[in-house]
Amino acid sequence: MGSILVSIVEGNPHLRSLLGWHLQQAGYTVKQSAGIQQGRNLFYQYQPILVILDSDLPDGDGLELCRWLHEQKTPLILMLSARNTEGDIVAGLKAGADDYLTKPFGMQEFLARVEALIRRMRANCAPLYLDYHDLKIDLVQRRIQVRGEFIELTPQEFSLLYVLAQAEGTALSRSELLRRAWPDAIDNPRTIDTHVLSLRKKIESNPRQPNLIQTVRNVGYCLNPNLIEESTPEIIKSSSLPEDSKNLSQVSMN
Repeated sequence: MGSILVSIVEGNPHLRSLLGWHLQQAGYTVKQSAGIQQGRNLFYQYQPILVILDSDLPDGDGLELCRWLHEQKTPLILMLSARNTEGDIVAGLKAGADDYLTKPFGMQEFLARVEALIRRMRANCAPLYLDYHDLKIDLVQRRIQVRGEFIELTPQEFSLLYVLAQAEGTALSRSELLRRAWPDAIDNPRTIDTHVLSLRKKIESNPRQPNLIQTVRNVGYCLNPNLIEESTPEIIKSSSLPEDSKNLSQVSMN
C-alpha cells in the first residue's frame, strides 16, 4: 500500500525542506515547489491528495493558487500564513482551504492538522482507489491495473485518465480536457485525440472498439458510464503519525 502524496508549495526553502522532512518521517510521500506555476505543474503531474500552501509566494498570492486548486477538485488544502487576522483566515477558507494554520506554529500542531484532514477525508469516504472491474486506478501511487496487469502510463496519460474518472461518466469536450489535464496552455485540441489513442492502445482489449474510454459524438470523450455506476470506490488509509516524528519547536519563517 502506498503512502499519501502531499505537495508543499512554499517560497521559503528552509521551511519547505523542514516541513517536507517531517512529513516524510511521518510516512507521507512529498513533492515540493517554490511558487504558483511550479505548484500547478506538480499538481498536474502527481495529483496530490493534500496541498500544503503558503499564502505569500514569490510569484504571486497563494489565495489565487488556492482558488485554482479548489476548482480542480483538489481533495485537501492546508493553508499556511503569517496573515493572522480573522479577515485573513476567512479569506483563506473562502478561497477553498480546508484548514488555515497561522505562523509561527509548532511542528506537532502542523502534523496533527495534516492527520486530522486526512482522517476527515477518509470519514467522508473520498475515494483514493477506483475499481471499474477491468480497470483499477490507484490515485495514491498513480498507477493502474487492466484485467489484473499493471500498465505503465506517462504522467500526462495518467492525468488525462484521472480527469475522465473525476467526471464520473460525463462527457468532456477536448477543450475542457485540455484545461483540466494539461499543465500548460495548448491551442491544438487534437492533442487530446493523440493521447486518447495512446491510452486506448494500453488499456482497451480492442482499441478499435473501445469500451473503457468512449467517444461521444460532437462532444468529446467520457469514461464508460456503465463502469461508473457499477464501481465501488475504496479508501486507502494513510500511515498514522509516529510520536517520534513530532517536533515541538516553533516554525516562525514567513
